[in-house]
Amino acid sequence: MRLHKLALSTTRETPAEADIVSHQLMLRAGMIRRLGAGLYTWSPLGMRVLQRVEAIVRSEMNAAGALEILMPAVQPAELWRESGRWDEMGGLMLRIRDRAEREYCFGPTHEEVVVDFVKRDLASYRQLPVNYYQIQTKFRDEIRPRFGLMRAREFIMKDAYSFHMDAADLDREYHNMAATYRRILDQLGLDYRVVAADSGAIGGALSEEFHILAGSGEDELAVSTDGSYAANVETAIVAPPDHPRPKPNAELNRVATPEVTTIDGLCAFLDMPPEQTAKAIVVDGSDGDPVLLVLRGDHQLNRIKAEKHEAIAAPLTFSDVKSIKRAFGADPGSLGPAGFPGAVIADHSVAARADLVVGANENGVHLTGFNWGRDADEPQVADLRNVVAGDANPDGEGTLNIMRGIEIGHVFQLGDKYSRALDLNVLAADGQAVHPPMGCYGIGISRLVAAAIEQCHDAAGICWPAPMAPFELVICPIGADREPAVAEAAEQLYAQCLAQDIDVALDDRGLRPGPMFADIELIGVPHRVVVSARGLKAGTLEYKGRQATQAEDIVFGIEPIKARIRE
Repeated sequence: MRLHKLALSTTRETPAEADIVSHQLMLRAGMIRRLGAGLYTWSPLGMRVLQRVEAIVRSEMNAAGALEILMPAVQPAELWRESGRWDEMGGLMLRIRDRAEREYCFGPTHEEVVVDFVKRDLASYRQLPVNYYQIQTKFRDEIRPRFGLMRAREFIMKDAYSFHMDAADLDREYHNMAATYRRILDQLGLDYRVVAADSGAIGGALSEEFHILAGSGEDELAVSTDGSYAANVETAIVAPPDHPRPKPNAELNRVATPEVTTIDGLCAFLDMPPEQTAKAIVVDGSDGDPVLLVLRGDHQLNRIKAEKHEAIAAPLTFSDVKSIKRAFGADPGSLGPAGFPGAVIADHSVAARADLVVGANENGVHLTGFNWGRDADEPQVADLRNVVAGDANPDGEGTLNIMRGIEIGHVFQLGDKYSRALDLNVLAADGQAVHPPMGCYGIGISRLVAAAIEQCHDAAGICWPAPMAPFELVICPIGADREPAVAEAAEQLYAQCLAQDIDVALDDRGLRPGPMFADIELIGVPHRVVVSARGLKAGTLEYKGRQATQAEDIVFGIEPIKARIRE
């Protein structure tokens, strides 16, 4: 590629609308251009990176036995109504009508469409298992599209759907796809973690997320120090304390705490650490009565865990002030388990503490020296909180660290949720009709490109892992317009690189060395060689790796370049 033909358009200025590094650098490098809120056009430079990622994804999916198809982006409403998700998706779904007033949506995902496809083509167990995938544009109408491709409304995704005759075969393919995703990310050269996750709106049983590690990541991940356990904090297990609760050492006392309604205020008022206090949260129970959740004052409620408790209504609903006042006789900020006749569920950590400070169920009053079993009945005990750094690894070895990650992939075991809802039947070997269990496997292709930049950049620009880079190598001639020998040597080297299947670019734009080198570093090309009159006299080229601190002189020729690229 001759760079003058690429229409490369870069800028040194950081665009005002870009808040995170990937958005800033993609705009500065001219990889994308904003069309509207959450809508971006990919430039030729951006497409080179995008297509490299697609090629690796496609190659690994094919090698894993998946079959590529392409489903319509625009989907009829009746399919979504049949599955029950037309209303469930809410505002995320872009709904449209054609000239005949028929309703459609621009697909946010394709479970309904792929089931319809399978219903028309597959009827026998002899045709299963099968795994169909596509690389397709999706649209989700984000409330606040931001962060460039991280929270875009339109994006490119690889989604795959597998169909099986039984749960055991689904489990096999699930692990096949999880291993495939690991190979994809290993090939791309990115630092990632696979974490246990919640299935969310997609539904299903077993679920794992694939996260690119980056300080700007939106998700918090709990990762054990020995690497044996990783989970999103939404689903990370907090192991119960491995020691018995201490015996009470304090008497129960009522303490006036006027206008103190928060844990921070309580700790300041009593000069006490938050871990010795109890946080009271009232939610609606599954039977309609209020349920009191109790956590340590320094811990945060995990809504997903709480919602899964059989005594708690789903979706999780915090009780209103009137209901709380009626049940406790006090307002929020002064609540506690002492004297409350309803259901009390305590997190493991607070259930293992003695001599706590709790609300007295009287406005402006707290109890010090509170102890379970003495001052209130023993509570139900459950894992209700988010993990924090230093928690014990649920696997029993080491502790947990909190890292930040960007979710770029998700694998699900859906079971028969969609095949049953859409009445997909396949005849088993015994002639009985069954709803085949399904798996669902997605990778955000465009999001992955942005996530890679969040992980791989420096002050000068993008530092692509070699498999993702738009070019392996750029040849930079200096003074080619004044030195025919430089122009001739650069052309010779360019031809040799092409003959050796090196993905090379020749910077023939006629720029001065400073702007030329700045552009090459900004767009993140891993290798650069400079052809100059001085170097030709010495029989050398100046070589620099993208992340090297210094350039070095190497012998002029293709072999030394190949050696550096293949290192």
